[in-house]
Amino acid sequence: MTETPHTDRKMLESLVCPVTHAPLAFDAERQELVSRAAHLAFPIRGGIPIMLVDEARRLD
Repeated sequence: MTETPHTDRKMLESLVCPVTHAPLAFDAERQELVSRAAHLAFPIRGGIPIMLVDEARRLD
């Protein structure tokens, strides 16, 4: 079984959306940071948030 790297909540709380500079919501189940303002979800891979718009998933 593969271990999931620990995600530092304090670090996540300090991040903002790179597009709107609005706060992000952490989705633990999907391992994403969600920007409701930009309608984007940024992935967290190996415990590292990928804050690139090109890597983000568009929300409907």
